[in-house]
Amino acid sequence: MVELDFGGTKENVTTRKEFPVERARDFLKKEVIATLGYGIQGRAQALNMRDNGINVIVGQRKGSERYDLALQEGWVPGKNLFPLEEAAKRGTVKQFLLTDAGQREMWPTIKGMLKEGDALYFSHGFSITFGKITGVIPPKNVDVVLVAPKGSGTSVRRNFLAGCGINSSFAIYQDYTGRAENRAKALGIAIGSGYLFPTTFKREVHSDLTGERGVLMGALAGIMEAQYACLRENGHTPSEAFNETVEELTQSLIRLVDENGMDWMFNNCSETARIGALRWKNRFRDTVKPLFDSLYELVVSGEETKIVLEKSADPDFKKKLDEELKTMGNSELWRTGATVRSLRPNRQEQCQDTSTH
Repeated sequence: MVELDFGGTKENVTTRKEFPVERARDFLKKEVIATLGYGIQGRAQALNMRDNGINVIVGQRKGSERYDLALQEGWVPGKNLFPLEEAAKRGTVKQFLLTDAGQREMWPTIKGMLKEGDALYFSHGFSITFGKITGVIPPKNVDVVLVAPKGSGTSVRRNFLAGCGINSSFAIYQDYTGRAENRAKALGIAIGSGYLFPTTFKREVHSDLTGERGVLMGALAGIMEAQYACLRENGHTPSEAFNETVEELTQSLIRLVDENGMDWMFNNCSETARIGALRWKNRFRDTVKPLFDSLYELVVSGEETKIVLEKSADPDFKKKLDEELKTMGNSELWRTGATVRSLRPNRQEQCQDTSTH
């Protein structure tokens, strides 16, 4: 492991240099990795492991869209594609990658497929941390591990194909065999992680639920809607409002943050922008911090978990979700976004244009 110093706080991380794919492959050579669920995360992890030479099989309900997608992507029925129950029975590592609600529903079946010494693998601490609500309480004679990529399955796959990894956290909830930590690390590297940092199931789900509702999705979408509406109400055109709210962020500024941090991005903007942004940063922080405190409390208490499970159990959940997302997509903000994106030069054209200046 490599010890990193974050301004006085030290943390040990595992990189692909200390735990290369070859070592992961060797460590997992006697395992059968059963990826249960070919959803966004399951698909990415299974494909990455297959490409890395890991013995992986997929469990997915026959006749579903995701089953058909697995067929299209080269998984073979009876060889490495099975119904969920059959894959779970065959696997020594059971990657439980159904939705959180799906895990609650399928747990009695999957629990019955666990054999002594198996590993039960999660990419989210939800089901275990809130076991009193979900009912997911593993037996004592198996390893229980977590590898949580810090991005969607789409990014996990894209980054892998691009030759770079996406960072993941890992955790050990139960070490029955004495091999749980190496199992988790080997699996983390096998699915394409750039580096692995330690956490716990509780910390993972508390930070994840807060982040999704906050900066990563909920707060980001809400702030964009608020600024866009403010500009439109004050006479700015849709194109101008969208460019100042979304396009400049996603196509320019956030890339500078990605390269060298927020301070570097500030230093590569105008003096007027820096002075104003630094002053208003504090106002936004002080206004929003109490909202985040409230959010975190609701996450830790399990209230957000109850809401997720209640809503997803509604027979009309999928229809209501589609309608809500359709409303978002049909808003002027995101219809403008579709038009603006259609006008972007592709990456190759941008590089060619830049090289001629």
